[in-house]
Amino acid sequence: MLEIDNWEVHNLERSLLASKNSFSIGKINTMPIDEDLGPTVGDLERGERLGSTPMGSGHDGFLSGILVTFDIKYPEYWSPEFQRYHWAQIIMSQSKMHKLTSMGKDYENFKLMFNEYVDISIIDRIHELIIIYNNLPEEIIAATKHKYFMKIISNLPMGFEKWMTVTTNYLQLKTIYNQRKNHKLKEWHVFCNWCLKLPYFKDFIGV
Repeated sequence: MLEIDNWEVHNLERSLLASKNSFSIGKINTMPIDEDLGPTVGDLERGERLGSTPMGSGHDGFLSGILVTFDIKYPEYWSPEFQRYHWAQIIMSQSKMHKLTSMGKDYENFKLMFNEYVDISIIDRIHELIIIYNNLPEEIIAATKHKYFMKIISNLPMGFEKWMTVTTNYLQLKTIYNQRKNHKLKEWHVFCNWCLKLPYFKDFIGV
């Protein structure tokens, strides 16, 4: 199941102050006077008014400045849908290329890297292929070793789970929330419910 941890929100107050730029004349200053005091009531009210405007109207542009960084555990079938969004940057993810063939050394921990829907027979087969790969004699030609690696990665089920670190912003999360809140995959429900926990997110997008 999807899991999100270690999340941080940056630039919220400055983005709220920047939301006044359209109505200003001359030099601007979007630096918060005292970050410990937090946003003013007026800034929050303006954020709610502009943030809840229809997607694509342009009035909610200040949301793009509110940055969010988080760690997320995800199954392979979820990530292609997530990667459709252009402003969700994957900083770095765990690597099948680098670590897949060393994951099988501890079978009990290896099993935990698959979600509950993967048949144990499939997990066992992947584990068996990894054991074979890791025990190939050194004199085995590279083509044979590559063949076994390709068997491992090609038969890896979509229920295999990894972690990655992502950075995005409230404007992108507004789009994701509205598009995915009623999605067939439960992972999107977990993601959208997490969005609602972010500071002022519900207020700014009008939920």
